[in-house]
Amino acid sequence: MTTLNADNTEARIDAILVGAIDPHVHSGPSIAPRAIDHLELAREASRAGFAAVITKDHDYSGVMTAALIARHHPELRTKVYSSIVLNNVIGGFNPYAVEHTAAMGGKIVFMPTLAAENHLRWEKTSGWVHPASTQKIRPASGIPVLDANKQVRDEVKEVLDIIAKNDLALASGHLHISETWRVFEEAQKRGVKRMVLTHPEEIVGASFNDVRGIAAMGAFVEHSLCMFLEGSKFRVCDGEDLRKHIDAAGISQTILCSDLGQVGTFSPLEGFRRGVKLCIDLGYGDDDIHAMVSTNAAKAFGLEDDVKRAKVSKH
Repeated sequence: MTTLNADNTEARIDAILVGAIDPHVHSGPSIAPRAIDHLELAREASRAGFAAVITKDHDYSGVMTAALIARHHPELRTKVYSSIVLNNVIGGFNPYAVEHTAAMGGKIVFMPTLAAENHLRWEKTSGWVHPASTQKIRPASGIPVLDANKQVRDEVKEVLDIIAKNDLALASGHLHISETWRVFEEAQKRGVKRMVLTHPEEIVGASFNDVRGIAAMGAFVEHSLCMFLEGSKFRVCDGEDLRKHIDAAGISQTILCSDLGQVGTFSPLEGFRRGVKLCIDLGYGDDDIHAMVSTNAAKAFGLEDDVKRAKVSKH
């Protein structure tokens, strides 16, 4: 691998990030402390030439904020979209909330995260506690996705039908990988075209064989860069682990996101820059890295036109 000086490396990172998409970012306002809000995120991403960001909050859909930013800040290069996470505050598998998110231009429906039964089991052994739950909101209660016979529950199927009808993306959230397999298989039967496995490296219990198999069924595999970066308080893996995950799914089915916005760590943009540098150090070429930070997410979430516009406007 050729050794590059710092200036050349920074220039490569700049170029790779033109047209990038961060599809999983925890900007605020939020009930948990956030270091950056949705508008600040859009401004920071625009300066770097990002095509789009998709905000994620565990407790609300940000589609209204995204609409306000689009209306009042047409100068921003970066389009802001949002998602909905089917936790307790939303009402769990609430078809009205999912339909509303779709009608307002939302892009992703996440299965339960903090309210996933798997997450609540993981939380007991991990030592992790939602940074706001004990002071501001009652503790999460588990939302099941499977019935006693390990079949997908009817209320989940109703949401899957809405996702299919509106061509939204389905993300696995914090379900256990065994639940994700069943939900994804049911989703495909019901016509869902866009599926994303959320951070297999942490919480969800996924193996490299699971990553390989999920990718083979046509789903994308999304990795949270904050979990691989030296100096991140969320780091649980290293660069070689990232390489193994990418090799398991294949570059064409891999998406890199920041999963950042929290206090006490890098900004989402800095996380992306460090993540791209990590991929360069691992020996990946610029085109392959760009695919994992831009064009794959564009395919997963239907944002191809945003990527084209970002590249034109940057030049």
